[in-house]
Amino acid sequence: MVRANGEASPEPAGPTHALRAPRVAAPSEPMDLTKHWAATLDDYAIDLAWSSDGALLAAASAAGPVALLAAADGARAHLLPGHPDGANCVAWQPGVARALASGGQDGAVRFWDAAAGQHTATAALGDAWVEHIAWATGSGGAPLLLAASGRELHAVRPDGSPVHAFKPAPRTLCALGAHPLGGAVAAAHFGGVTLWDTDDFLVQKEFPYANGIHALVWSPDGRWLVSGNQDPSVHLWLPEEDQELHMSGYEGKVKFLSFDHTSRWLATSGGRDACVWDCSGAGPEGREPAMLPHEAPVCAVRFQNAHGLLATGAADGTVQLWSPERRQPLRATVRMPSPATRLAWSPDDRLLAIGTERGAVYVLRCSA
Repeated sequence: MVRANGEASPEPAGPTHALRAPRVAAPSEPMDLTKHWAATLDDYAIDLAWSSDGALLAAASAAGPVALLAAADGARAHLLPGHPDGANCVAWQPGVARALASGGQDGAVRFWDAAAGQHTATAALGDAWVEHIAWATGSGGAPLLLAASGRELHAVRPDGSPVHAFKPAPRTLCALGAHPLGGAVAAAHFGGVTLWDTDDFLVQKEFPYANGIHALVWSPDGRWLVSGNQDPSVHLWLPEEDQELHMSGYEGKVKFLSFDHTSRWLATSGGRDACVWDCSGAGPEGREPAMLPHEAPVCAVRFQNAHGLLATGAADGTVQLWSPERRQPLRATVRMPSPATRLAWSPDDRLLAIGTERGAVYVLRCSA
């Protein structure tokens, strides 16, 4: 299952063979998820994001609008018009609780004042959809928004003014990942990943990968860069050590990845089991992942921001809570009327937001 530095080791038929559960500290009591509130969008919930102070949840509808929902009771603080041809993604500016950016099918990034519910700026990037955005720091620590539009990566300021247009990628950009410690952004396309410097906009490194990439995630400590792939597999790079590892044998494409806050545990999807890999030390080579079973394909995984619980969603509408040390969910299984499209923990990890295919947004309270 694991390939290290390009050399294959014997692979089992898939990642569902008998496994040993890793050991981490468990919650003192089983955890429950209880309904806090629910809201309805006018279309598929395509993205969710909490403001840095946890007061608002931005919920983007595939039809275009972005609802700003109060964490306390789900009341709609504002309904932003979003993008006329459809929205794709939202991201709050780090440390600025009321500054929100969105990307859409109109080829634009739009900036919003969430307190006033007003549009503040637009960066028109061309005809291609803006499908991925990520905040980063530029020269002198200035905030930049990186936006992927077709084959092009753009850096723009929060006032919408352009900073830099990067050299176009060979193929359409399919994922972005800003380095968690700042100074760089990873941009994936079919055939590999380019690591760009966000100070001087030069290439830091290039990582070839001869297949399609669906997702990118950095470990919080910046040591690991991981892709979820079409082939289907998970590939890990150690950029500072010029090493890479490969895990294959998944049932389907790997579209969902999440690291825990310690950078030790990596959750992945790709079938009816969520796989949790131990990335401590030399990484997952030679180790078996914890397999978290579901009755339907896993369609979302998300670790808490500062605690150890993992939330998973499956195509049958179930949402479950896990600790990486257990093979059974933590008494916290709920069933949504349709599959989850996004999972998002509030900054204090007390609330779990769930967007669904039918446009419902549920916020559940996590408690012992």
